[in-house]
Amino acid sequence: MLCLIAAIDSSRGVANDEGIPWQGKLPTDAQHYRHQTESGIIVMGFGTYKEYDAPLHNRDNYVVARPDSGELKPGFKLVPDLESFLVDHTADLVWVIGGAALFAKTLKDADELHLTQVDGDFHCTKFFPSFSDAFTLKSETGSQIENDITFRFEVWVRTISKSY
Repeated sequence: MLCLIAAIDSSRGVANDEGIPWQGKLPTDAQHYRHQTESGIIVMGFGTYKEYDAPLHNRDNYVVARPDSGELKPGFKLVPDLESFLVDHTADLVWVIGGAALFAKTLKDADELHLTQVDGDFHCTKFFPSFSDAFTLKSETGSQIENDITFRFEVWVRTISKSY
């Protein structure tokens, strides 16, 4: 099963040039993220990988990058061919954690979206792809507020066949 997990603002923004605008301000979201991804395989783009000093514990951490991107930090594994990787891991629970370009590449193959909807426009420059035409909201929590930021957790499931 392929799942995308992200926090997005009201404009589907995920980050700006400095990173995630609400980073460190939503501890409940960070806890939710860790809990959701504690089983399965983690896949991230090279830009997201550069934000991590070490891999997420007790999980395989894969980085989609060109083979000439240089040696990865210990604990990370290179994925030079995303399509082959996804075919080889169809029986596994795979979590795509970003960034925006990787979300766009994998949305067509995703089974579920685990989204933290952050209320407001945070003037992001990187965006989660449009998804509501192929997915239906399965569940959502009530709104929560931390550090004056309102957010809720949503799970979306695919309703339109995957495009291969």
